[in-house]
Amino acid sequence: MSDENFDRFKKCAVDVLSVEDSQVVTDATFESLDADSLDLVELVMALEEEFDVNVEEEELEGVATIGAAYNLITSKL
Repeated sequence: MSDENFDRFKKCAVDVLSVEDSQVVTDATFESLDADSLDLVELVMALEEEFDVNVEEEELEGVATIGAAYNLITSKL
């Protein structure tokens, strides 16, 4: 896990989800961060812009944790 990439990912999550930096850890679930479906759409859009990648809606199925989302994004780099 690249620290620089995770820091960029974490900044997007903090900004979009309005959570504390310390809450954005790989095993945190989006449910535990009180993220609803609109929050997740906004987060995906922010991550796509930050990392210059494209995430298809089907790819998001089963992505329930910060770690899973991070792995999805970095798999596209």
